[in-house]
Amino acid sequence: MELHTIHNKEHEKILRTTCRPFDFAHADKKTLRALVTEMRKRMHEWRGVGLAATQIGRTESFFVAQTPNGKFYALFNPKIVKTEGKPVLMEEGCLSVPGVYGEVPRYEEVVIEGTDHNNKKVKVKAWGLLAQIFQHETDHLKGVLCVDKMKTSYTLPAAQRAGQHEAHEHPHGE
Repeated sequence: MELHTIHNKEHEKILRTTCRPFDFAHADKKTLRALVTEMRKRMHEWRGVGLAATQIGRTESFFVAQTPNGKFYALFNPKIVKTEGKPVLMEEGCLSVPGVYGEVPRYEEVVIEGTDHNNKKVKVKAWGLLAQIFQHETDHLKGVLCVDKMKTSYTLPAAQRAGQHEAHEHPHGE
């Protein structure tokens, strides 16, 4: 499993793809469980709190996410069905755009629906960091990167980025 970044033109093409719905009819449960486990492992290895299918070169609609307090989510065919309040600027970065951080307008509260890896319906009301993660990851599934929405941005010097993947980590959002 390889992390796709905008620094590779083929990777960027996939990152900017709108994902098709995940088809459970063609998914083996054991293989699917292994995929979720591997994505979770890589997300931690890359120091992230979320990882969308496009970031590993897949174009089906799903992502994994985990908050700093340890709550883990694997959502397939997710859709944000409700937002609360007006968007506020939240700082974030992205594993697929290493070293770049900025302020992105995000809703403080969202309700997301989808299915888990067993194709059982899931509905989650999220606020704060989790709401931000869900919005960031669902954007990925639409081919939208946080840099497309950033109101302000900055880049960390190469010396600070050397040898490590960036962002998706608190306090910089995802």
